Amino acid sequence: MRFFIDTHYVLWAALHSTRMEPWAKELIGDLNNEILVSAASIYEISLKVRNGKLPGAVEFESDLIVNIESRLGYTVLPLEPEVMMRAARFEDAHADPFDRMIAAHAIQHNLSLLSTDARLDAFGVRRLKKPRR
Repeated sequence: MRFFIDTHYVLWAALHSTRMEPWAKELIGDLNNEILVSAASIYEISLKVRNGKLPGAVEFESDLIVNIESRLGYTVLPLEPEVMMRAARFEDAHADPFDRMIAAHAIQHNLSLLSTDARLDAFGVRRLKKPRR
């Protein structure tokens, strides 16, 4: 499976957070899956570390792209102009620009997004959710 992950999952994976649900940890840990990270997450993490909002991620952010791609094994995708236009044109009033860009990126590439943020559903993104058993 190929899918995008939201910024909080990048951080949770990197920092070995207990906040990640077991089913999501299994999904991310499956080596058959290709995990994509929007370049918007790079900006979001770096900005929040610089602003002191992510003190636990300072070391991870110091070599962020290498840590995401080599250490975690994810692929960072650049933001294309079409993604930026889509993000700007969303009708929903949700103001977080990072959420808008990440949702637009997933939609533009027709991929699901692993995120706990239900507000993204308003954009029409397909969020991965806990499988029913």
